[in-house]
Amino acid sequence: MTDVVSEFADAKAVALRPKSTDSMSAALRRGQGLAGVILVVVIALAGLFAGALSKYAPLEQIPGANLLGPSGEHWLGTDNLNRDVFSRVLYGIRIDLIIGLIAVPLGALLGSLAGLLASVNAVADVITQRVFDLILAFPALIFAIALSAVTGPGAHAVIIVIVATEIPIFGRQIRTAILAVREQPYVEAAEVIGANTWWTLRKHLLPNVIEPLAVQAALSLSLAVFVESAMSFIGIGVRPPDPSLGSIIAQSIRNLDANPAFAVGPLLVVSGLTLGFLLIAQALGSARRIG
Repeated sequence: MTDVVSEFADAKAVALRPKSTDSMSAALRRGQGLAGVILVVVIALAGLFAGALSKYAPLEQIPGANLLGPSGEHWLGTDNLNRDVFSRVLYGIRIDLIIGLIAVPLGALLGSLAGLLASVNAVADVITQRVFDLILAFPALIFAIALSAVTGPGAHAVIIVIVATEIPIFGRQIRTAILAVREQPYVEAAEVIGANTWWTLRKHLLPNVIEPLAVQAALSLSLAVFVESAMSFIGIGVRPPDPSLGSIIAQSIRNLDANPAFAVGPLLVVSGLTLGFLLIAQALGSARRIG
């Protein structure tokens, strides 16, 4: 009997479930989606192959190269400690992407689990919503300052802040999506013929909430770049001498008159990463609405 229920419900799902996965994939191959993918991939590859693209190590102090301007030898000049800025920006990209690719999926996983629990249990729903309200009541930077006072500054603090701020976002995203999908005809059909809650979640609800989560993930990666840069800029993120985009910008402020490229380089990379992820998110969101 269970097999009959499964086959019948699957048939209903095929007929009634909205199809937007293909359109979302196609959205990344044209227009703003393609532009965003190219932008992010180019910057990510630059960070990945930092050792091959620059002949200087990020911490190497070059004799006689104090605050030099851009040249063929030093594309973005040098900093006040005689280090090649171009090299430090490339390695800073690597650190920023590592932080984002650890923190965002972790926040998405924890938030999705919380949102899933809230969608099937009334008591858990009330508790999680109040916890989400508490987290969202504090701006990310205020929370970051408070956290760094307890744990100390560093990459770990950046990861914790990003994870904490993403949990309520993904939690409410998946809760809202599940509650909306639950009202669709194919879900009602599955329940009418005897499908239990967890079977319905696994077979019909979760496949439909992957798409809004993909859109949110792209937005969250852009936010992660901003949070890391902001925390490092005010001295509670990645600590010198390790290079990160935010810390490089912070170090450049006092030396803009000697080498403006000291700040322009990392600012362009931060803007490029943020813009790239936003373009991807907009393309995915538009395709999802059309699909």
